[in-house]
Amino acid sequence: MTAALQAPKRGDFGAFVGGADCRREATAAGTLDGRTFAVKDLIDVAGCLTGAGNPAWLADQVPAVRSAPAVDRALAAGATLIAKTVTDELAFSLEGRNVHYDEVINPACPDRLAGGSSCGSAVAVAAGLVDFALGTDTGGSIRVPASFVGQFGFRPSHDAIPPDGVVPFSPSYDTVGWFACDAGLLADVGAVLLPPGNAPAFTRLVLARDAFALVDEPLARELEAKAGRLGAAESIAAFDGEEELYLDCYRVLQGAEIWQSLGAWIVRSRPAFAPDIGQRFAGAAAVTASEVAHRRPMRERFRRRLAASAPPGTAIVLPTTPCIALPRAASAAAVGDFYRRALTLTSLAGHCGAPQVALPMGRWQNCPIGLSILGAPGSDHALLDLAAKLAANGAGVAAA
Repeated sequence: MTAALQAPKRGDFGAFVGGADCRREATAAGTLDGRTFAVKDLIDVAGCLTGAGNPAWLADQVPAVRSAPAVDRALAAGATLIAKTVTDELAFSLEGRNVHYDEVINPACPDRLAGGSSCGSAVAVAAGLVDFALGTDTGGSIRVPASFVGQFGFRPSHDAIPPDGVVPFSPSYDTVGWFACDAGLLADVGAVLLPPGNAPAFTRLVLARDAFALVDEPLARELEAKAGRLGAAESIAAFDGEEELYLDCYRVLQGAEIWQSLGAWIVRSRPAFAPDIGQRFAGAAAVTASEVAHRRPMRERFRRRLAASAPPGTAIVLPTTPCIALPRAASAAAVGDFYRRALTLTSLAGHCGAPQVALPMGRWQNCPIGLSILGAPGSDHALLDLAAKLAANGAGVAAA
C-alpha cells in the first residue's frame, strides 16, 4: 500500500456492500486463474440480493436465481468473487456518493470524490482489494471513476456483453464494463467476457481537439502533451460544433429510457431518494414523446459522423473527464458544471454504442488524470490490445 492509501475509517475504503456473504469460488480454471474480483451491486450474483444502491429497491428483492453472464464467465475462467460493491443510488450519478451508505473513499486522493456510479468497483481495484471489478457504464460510470482513482477502465461496445441479470437503467446506452489494476489484465478480462472479434489493429490515432476544449485549460494542455506521447499527431473535430446537441440528445433519450425502466416502480414504491437523485428522476419523468422523436435522428447523425471519423484502423484520443476528481465539498455550481462537460465527453461513445478504454496517465496537482481512446463499435479487442501495448512501451500509461 502506497503512502496515498492511508487507513480509512473502514478497511475496505467503503467499497464493499456489507451485510451479506457474496463470495463465490472459481468454477473452473482458465485465463483468470488466481485473480480476485468484485461486482457492482447492480449486477446479479446467484443467491445474493441486488440492492442497486437504494433501500426500497433492496426491500423488494429476492435472492437472484442465477448470476449475470459476466459473473459466470469470470468464475469459469478461474477468478474468485470477493464481494459486491457500492453503487450510486440506482446508478443515477457520476459523483461516487450515496446517502444510504458510508462514504466511499478515493484511495488516490482521499479529500476528493471517487466518481460514480461504479464507485465501489473502482475503489476496490484502486485500493488493491481485488484485481479487477465489474461495473456498468451508461453515461460514464466506468470511465469517470477510472479517471478519478487512476485505474484502467473499459466500456465495451453496446450489447457486446449480455445485459441479463443487470438492473436496467437506460437500455440503449447501458453496458457492462470493468476496471483492472493493469492493462494486460484489462485485456485478459476482455478475452473472457467479450465475444470474438476480427476488427483490424489500430494503426492511426487522432486527437479530438474539440473534446480537449471542454477540459480545464491548464489540464487540457497537460493532457494534449500526453496524447502526443501516445502517438496522436493529427486532430479532428469529433463533435463538429454540436457539443450542446450531443448533451441535450443524451439527456432526452436517456431520461425517457430511465423512466420507462424504473418509473412504474418509483410511482408504486415511492422510495426515499437523496434530493439530487429525486430531482433527476423527476426530470426523466418529464421527458415527452415529441422530444424523443426529435432527438432520435440526431443520434443517427452522430453515429454516421463517428463512422467517418473512426474508420477501420483509426481510433480517437480524448480526455476521460473535464477535470481532476471533484473535491468532496465542491459547490453545487461546480458539480453542475462538471456534469455538463463530463456528460458531453462521455456521450460520444454512448450515442454511438462504441467501446472506450480509459487510461491512467499519472498525476497532476497530486491527483490522477487520464486519457481515453475510442474506437468504432466492434473494435473492443483491438482497443484493449492497443491499451496493453501503450502501457508496455513507455508511453506514460500507468495506474496511479
